[in-house]
Amino acid sequence: MRSEAAAEPCQWRSSPGVHPVTLDAGGISLSGLWSEPAQEAPRAVIIALHGGGMNAGYFDGQAHPDVSLLALGARLGYTVLALDRPGYGASAAHLPAGQRLTTQAATVRYAVQAFTARRAPGTGTFMLAHSFGAKVAFAAAADWDTDLLGLDVSGCGRRLAASTSLTGSDRGGSLRRLNWGPLSLYPPETFRASQSVVAPMPAREISTVAGWLRLSAAILPRVRVPVRLTFAEHEAWWCHSENDLADLAAMLSAAPRVVTDRLPQAGHNISLGWAARAYHLKALAFLEECLAAKNTKRPGSTTSMSSREG
Repeated sequence: MRSEAAAEPCQWRSSPGVHPVTLDAGGISLSGLWSEPAQEAPRAVIIALHGGGMNAGYFDGQAHPDVSLLALGARLGYTVLALDRPGYGASAAHLPAGQRLTTQAATVRYAVQAFTARRAPGTGTFMLAHSFGAKVAFAAAADWDTDLLGLDVSGCGRRLAASTSLTGSDRGGSLRRLNWGPLSLYPPETFRASQSVVAPMPAREISTVAGWLRLSAAILPRVRVPVRLTFAEHEAWWCHSENDLADLAAMLSAAPRVVTDRLPQAGHNISLGWAARAYHLKALAFLEECLAAKNTKRPGSTTSMSSREG
């Protein structure tokens, strides 16, 4: 693992205390951004996975100081690693078409293991993921729960509300409406500052979108850690009626706890908007609940946290 700024492919401006990094993920170099508490040992490691057509900078928005998850997480005692998923950042040249969902999940797990072994050995891991990154997080969690505290995902349901033909191409500005919603939901500098956050969506990733309903039926029932699901008020990519959320929660049948939340004054790209801080704080509160559950779930304990919450 290297963290020298001059050697890294991530060239965008970062928040103070946020550093570029490159990790060996089973022979594939994945780039990203990371931050850690200034003095104390981290309470947990947060792995942040961006959505399609973005990169790790999504979690370090520069339009306003309140937006960055990487900065907030470090201030509150967590180490945060935002990865460029396979096909983005440093791996784009090696994987120009990207990777399919389950292969991505395996690659991400390699990178996480390399990072935690170096920066926070023995510390629990929590995944926070957005949109397509949420699918990767679910797939990674389906076969990995020994040190995984929980998942917090946003902008990912089971049934698309928009045509799959729109994925990866902007026809008549359709993607702006789907990805962002009303522009007033974002700090004024968002679209200038986010130019370095946007990235081409790899072809294999695009081809996976239409099959998510089928894939999710196989993946979600194997997730065995607490899950929190967030949908923005102006979410346009996914169906998110009460019935849709109930179906999604029901598919997470092995998760000991499923929480659903609706975030007001937010569009699909939650972590770049004015609502980002509220969302990130809620996610971190859920992480604290997962830590508390881990600390009280000792051998011989009869405490159960099985629940479905709306």
